[in-house]
Formats: sequence, C-alpha cells, structure tokens
Amino acid sequence: MTDNTGTAINRKTMPLWIVWLLVAGIVMLDQYTKLLCIQYLQQGTPLNIFPGLDFLLAYNQGAAFSFLDGAGGWQRWFLGGISILMSTVLIIWLWRLPRHQKLLMTALALILGGALGNLYDRVMTGYVVDFISVYAGHWRFAIFNVADAAVSCGAVLMAFEILLSGVRRE
Repeated sequence: MTDNTGTAINRKTMPLWIVWLLVAGIVMLDQYTKLLCIQYLQQGTPLNIFPGLDFLLAYNQGAAFSFLDGAGGWQRWFLGGISILMSTVLIIWLWRLPRHQKLLMTALALILGGALGNLYDRVMTGYVVDFISVYAGHWRFAIFNVADAAVSCGAVLMAFEILLSGVRRE
C-alpha cells in the first residue's frame, strides 16, 4: 500500500497499551533506582562502578544540568507546572498519533516516562534525585538519573524519526 506521494506505508501497528506499559516501566525503574541510591549512597561520596562512571547521590532542585538549582524554591512549582503541561501535551499527542508510527510513539513514551519520573520527585520532595555521574579525568558531566536518560534517548529517537521521515518523502 502507498500514500498519496507513492511512498510505501508500513501498516504494522503498535498497540497503545504497549506505549503505556513502557511509560509505566520507565517511571517505576526510575523511582526504584532513586530509592536504592537514597538508601545505599551517601550524598557527595562517589561509588565507582568502573573508570568513567560513578554513582554519586545528588539532590537537584533545578532543571537539567542544575539550571535554577539555587533559585530559592519558586522553581519547584514553575518546573512542576511546565512538566505537567508538557506531559499533558505528550499524552494527547500519543493518543492521537497513528499507530503505525512506532518509532515516534516509542520516542514520545520515553520522554513522557522520564518527565513523569522527575515530576513525581519534584512534586513530592521539591527536588530530583540524581546519581549517575560520567567523567573523564577531572572533567565530570552533569549528574543525571534514569528519567533523564529516558528523555535524552527519546529526544534522539525523535530526531532520528524526523530525519527518516524527510528521507522517506524524497
């Protein structure tokens, strides 16, 4: 089968329940790993996993890369509100998305799961628990968590889908 431009359409679809299962799985994995880190790590004391990777417990009151971390408390509700708005947009987008767009559905599910994992922290405690620390020598990348990794992977998949959709049209 082809669309109106003559491009072949893959009609294999992804059931919506799989998307919601992925979202829930990310939230649960994120919350479970954060709970383990809070129980077994001391803030500021790295646990070396292998060269280039530590588990390092940190409490982030800001956004990505600790943006607005020391803003005095108002950022909790501001960033929470943005997260709720974006999560709502993602839920509506997923609900309306044609089921054959599996890559985009997966990307949006990863982003939504990560957003909800961090939103839960922010609303319940006022901060997000971060613990994955990647480094090279004395240089350390920002400390992040499973939710952040899911959002990042989802963004990469979304960019890949955008590039692929441009190639498919040509």
